[in-house]
Amino acid sequence: MSGKQLASVTGNPVPQGLRCGEITTPDGKTLRYALCCDGPGTRGTVCIFQGRSEYIEKYYETIRDLKARGFAVALFDWRGQGRSERLLSNRRYGHVKKFADYETDLAAFMTGVVLPDCPPPYFGLAHSMGGTVLLQALTRRTWFSACVLSAPMIDLVTGKFPAGLVRTLSGAMSTIGFSRLPVPFVSLEKNFRGNVLTHDRNRFEREKRMLAENSDLGIGPPTWGWLHGAINANERLGKMRGKDVLRAPVMLVAAGDDKVVSSQAIRDFSCRVDGAPSVVIDNAAHELLMETDALREQFWAAFDSFISNHTGSGA
Repeated sequence: MSGKQLASVTGNPVPQGLRCGEITTPDGKTLRYALCCDGPGTRGTVCIFQGRSEYIEKYYETIRDLKARGFAVALFDWRGQGRSERLLSNRRYGHVKKFADYETDLAAFMTGVVLPDCPPPYFGLAHSMGGTVLLQALTRRTWFSACVLSAPMIDLVTGKFPAGLVRTLSGAMSTIGFSRLPVPFVSLEKNFRGNVLTHDRNRFEREKRMLAENSDLGIGPPTWGWLHGAINANERLGKMRGKDVLRAPVMLVAAGDDKVVSSQAIRDFSCRVDGAPSVVIDNAAHELLMETDALREQFWAAFDSFISNHTGSGA
């Protein structure tokens, strides 16, 4: 299926007005993007930066929520996932050569798609890995008036494996030439019961149907190279502190029941870095935007308040 196409399943159609296309990054990678930027009187554009293994179609409900708030919406698939160009012959492995390549994707998307085609002001909405990339970009870029991060990946939860061991092992595997091999101890959520992503069965099953009917959208486990890059990126975030670190105000929203990324690391980041307040949504699992209605409403209340307070500020 063409990378330019948007998939849909029963009960989750393509949002009205959403159109897609492709761009090429400076290093020659093809990215799929989607825009819903038509119509007068918008409050600006929200740019969505997805997490690892995600894809545009997963954000249809979020796009509708943002459109109902008067925003235009723009988003894309990172290299190596969704219907953007894959990086390995085995399309199931989630790989990136270096984490800085994601910033290349973000910059290409902003300069090649958002700035010329979407109405300002611009706001960022990033989830998990997308939050990692956006925070690093915000140390150098001034595109956004404000950003909201959903369960940003500031530190990974390594479960029964000590964090130091995971770091050493990922570094060693990458150094000796195994960076493209999959990490064997990462579990993939195939069933609702016992999953660590959401408490909402309907949303979980909706995405399961999407992947069952459009298997090319999904990826499997990360590679050792991806994991090593993620850990190094997290360590850089751990060194951020003080004022004037970020070039836009940022709110970090942590999930109180997160078993994928560390909620404590999110709170610690907010304590170290000025202009980056945090909110914790108790009892929520990692995927806040895929959670139950009651938990999603808490997220959107925080989003609405923060964005309203920063409309008209920034670049």
